[in-house]
Amino acid sequence: MKILFISLGCDKNLTDTEVMLGLLASKGYEMTNDETEADIIVINTCCFIHDAKEESIQNILEMAEYKKTGKLKALIVTGCLAQRYRQEILDEIPEVDVVLGTTAYDKILEAVKEALEGHVSVTMESLEKLPEVKTKRQITTGGHFAYLKIAEGCDKHCTYCIIPKIRGRFRSVPMERLLAEAQELAEQGVKELILVAQETTLYGKDLYGEKSLHRLLKELCKIKGIRWIRVMYCYPEEITDELIQVMKEEPKICHYLDLPIQHANDEILKRMGRKTSKKELVEIIGKLRREIPDICLRTTLITGFPGETQKQHEELYRFVNEMEFDRLGVFTYSPEEDTPAAEMQGQIDEEVKEERQAELMELQQEIAFEAAKKMAGREILVMIEGKVADEAVYVGRTYRDAPNVDGLIFVETGEELMSGDFAKVKITGALEYDLIGGLVE
Repeated sequence: MKILFISLGCDKNLTDTEVMLGLLASKGYEMTNDETEADIIVINTCCFIHDAKEESIQNILEMAEYKKTGKLKALIVTGCLAQRYRQEILDEIPEVDVVLGTTAYDKILEAVKEALEGHVSVTMESLEKLPEVKTKRQITTGGHFAYLKIAEGCDKHCTYCIIPKIRGRFRSVPMERLLAEAQELAEQGVKELILVAQETTLYGKDLYGEKSLHRLLKELCKIKGIRWIRVMYCYPEEITDELIQVMKEEPKICHYLDLPIQHANDEILKRMGRKTSKKELVEIIGKLRREIPDICLRTTLITGFPGETQKQHEELYRFVNEMEFDRLGVFTYSPEEDTPAAEMQGQIDEEVKEERQAELMELQQEIAFEAAKKMAGREILVMIEGKVADEAVYVGRTYRDAPNVDGLIFVETGEELMSGDFAKVKITGALEYDLIGGLVE
């Protein structure tokens, strides 16, 4: 039996996909990338914002066609869209056989069996559940880096976000489970661990009575074979002195933090349900840069939030200009049903949102290009990711670059390198967001 997997959305979703792939592979199912060859198709969906929802629906509809024209026997929909719109999916897309909720991905084997027997079913587990699977994950990221999901759900209840309703409250994965999983990943050849959750900074508060991300990091650093550990999705107000200290002390922890701040105007932050003020954001960013001078800070912003005035947008623009973030992404606000923000007065025209997004991205481009130019002459450690076809050039990442969201470095060398190798590179120039360098002999 051949199975095609389509994983959409975030890296948290991807870890769930890899768990499902591991379960299926352990029972002898063969994986394929060709939809015309697939007996079973599983789509792990996202519905965080409107565009993600549209992409998920489009994928389901496209794959449903193979029920009529190909050899497809079973179509299974999992993940966030499945959790939120289970009945609508079955009612409107009759080709779908099984719908699995966000905490039911460990039931994928039963779902495949049901579908092949011709049963239409919905499996939803309690959003309090934290699935535990003993089978090895099947890594889909190339083998030299992998995501480690350290918690599930979220308690923040930002007014624009649907995640708590489809992923449940914040639940930390017990430390012993994470250390065992990380050890297993290291044995499979993984050299970079990327810690992810809806929010990583609150790790352990529910289990151990206090924020314990620093403790987890210290233990992960002891694992042989792991060279880099990167932390994503840190809420600025939850960053502790202990976390900063462990980042300073442990050479394996990348001097890189992803801080989703969303805005810089106090009124907008309050309407968003965020827990920081502009003053506090300036303080934490300043502290991180004082304590860890070579830290790379990534953030994300939402523009065009309901009620955002031109003046508030200009304040955000000035803030970005002053803070000079190393990495920055800007999303236009997307009204999601069942969220308080969708009902707020002062919804903004798409055109205005997009203009504001473009202004911010143009500014960030200038900041990033200038920063990239200043890197010339520096020697830096690079993880090799692949090779440019027919050229003596390799592609890699520095500690300043998370996969799929940040830049790359192009390394010119006549030497033979492998994906996952670490090489010392002297930076010779910049190509917009990317760097160019040569191998240090």
